[in-house]
Amino acid sequence: MVRWCYAWLTALLVPLVWLRLHWRARREPLYGTAIGERFGRYDGPPTQGWVWVHAVSLGETRAAASLVDALRGIEPSMRLLLTHGTATGRQAGAALLREGDRQLWLPWDSAGATQRFLAHHRPRVGVLMETEVWPNLLFAARVSGVPIVLANARLGERSARRGARMPRLMRPAFESLALALAQTEPDAVRLRAAGVRRVEVCGNLKFDMTPAPALLAQGRRWRDAIGRRVVLATSTREGEETALLEVWRAQRGERPLLLIVPRHPQRFEAVAALVRDAGFTLARRSAWAEMPPPEALAADVWLGDSMGELPLYYACSQVALLGGSFAPLGGQNLIEAAACGCPVLMGAHTFNFAQAADMAEQAGAARRVGSLDEAVAIACESLPPAEQRKAVQRCLDFAAGHRGAARQMAARIAALLDPASPPRPS
Repeated sequence: MVRWCYAWLTALLVPLVWLRLHWRARREPLYGTAIGERFGRYDGPPTQGWVWVHAVSLGETRAAASLVDALRGIEPSMRLLLTHGTATGRQAGAALLREGDRQLWLPWDSAGATQRFLAHHRPRVGVLMETEVWPNLLFAARVSGVPIVLANARLGERSARRGARMPRLMRPAFESLALALAQTEPDAVRLRAAGVRRVEVCGNLKFDMTPAPALLAQGRRWRDAIGRRVVLATSTREGEETALLEVWRAQRGERPLLLIVPRHPQRFEAVAALVRDAGFTLARRSAWAEMPPPEALAADVWLGDSMGELPLYYACSQVALLGGSFAPLGGQNLIEAAACGCPVLMGAHTFNFAQAADMAEQAGAARRVGSLDEAVAIACESLPPAEQRKAVQRCLDFAAGHRGAARQMAARIAALLDPASPPRPS
C-alpha cells in the first residue's frame, strides 16, 4: 500500500518535473534536451545486452570512470548504457563512451517511466553509484529480473535515520538490491540494517581516480607564473562565498590569491557578483586559454568558472579550504585534492565523507580546524619550502595507499553477468 501511494504521488508530480526541467534549461540548456528520456520515452526498437551504470552527477560520473575501465578489462566487448540525473554528470559522462555505447537521462522515479526504461533497454545488470536508491526503479528491476548493484555505496547516519522513518517504502527498495559494494565498514553496517541482504566492503572508487597529467602540469605552470601563495576554496555552496569573502577582507597584510570554485556551475555569475560587491578585483578562468594574462595575475580573486579542471586548480594551489565543511552541509570529497598533492583545511562538518576525512586527517593530508576564520588565518601563512614539500608528499602517499576498489568492484559485478547473454545490443 505504501509503495502504491508512492507510485501515485510520483505519477502526479510528472507535470511539475516537466516544468522544472524547462525552468532549469533556461540557465543550463542541456536540461532541455531529450526530455522524453526523463519519462521513459525512446526512439527506435528495444535493445538488450547492456551493462547499465547510473552516475547521477559529476562526482559519481568521475568515480564511475575507473569502474567502467575495470569492467572493460574483464569484458572488452561490454556495451555501456550510462545514465545521469544532472547536466554536469552528462557532460562528463560523454568522455566514458565508446562506439556502440549509449548515454541517457535516468527516468523520473514513476512506475510507468521506470518500467518503460527497463523494458526498452533490458540491461544484463544495473549499477547505481553511491546513494541512488529509488523505490519504483528497484521494484521494476526486481520484476524484470535485472540484478542491481549499489556500487561505491555509502549510507551516512543522517540518511539512514531518514530511511528508517519510511520503513515500508525504503526497506523493500534496499532488499531489492542484489549486492551493495560499500566504501567502509560503517556504511556496510548501516546498509545491512536498512535491508540489503548482501553487502561487501571494497573501498572508495575515488581513490582510483587519476588526475590528468596535462592538467597537473598546467596548474604547476600557473603556480610559477602567479609567484605568490594561492588558496583554493573548493566546491563552495550558496552562502559560503559571502562568509569567506568577509573573513578574507578582514585579513591584514598581503593576502594570497584566492581561487574560488563553486560546486554548481549555474552559480558562476552570482559568485562573480559577490566578489565584485566585496570590493575585490576579479579574474575569471573562462577569460583566457592557456596562461593567465597580466591582469589576471594582478587580481585579488580568481573564479574557477570552468568544468573538468579541478586538478588544475589543485595543482596551482598551496592549500585548499574544503567547501561544505565550515557550515553543517556535510563537506565534499577531499580525495581528489590529496591525489593532486594539495593539502586540505576542513571544518567540523564532514559527515557526508566522514571516514575519508578522518583517514586524511590521520595521514596528515588534511587538517581539521574550528572555524572558517581559523582556516583562513592558517591558509594565509606561507610554509617553508621543505615543509610544503612534506605536506604535498603526505597527500600523495595517502591517495596512493587506498587504491584498488575499482578492480574489486568490477570482479563482483562481472560475477552477476549471465555468460549466456550476449554483451551486444540487439
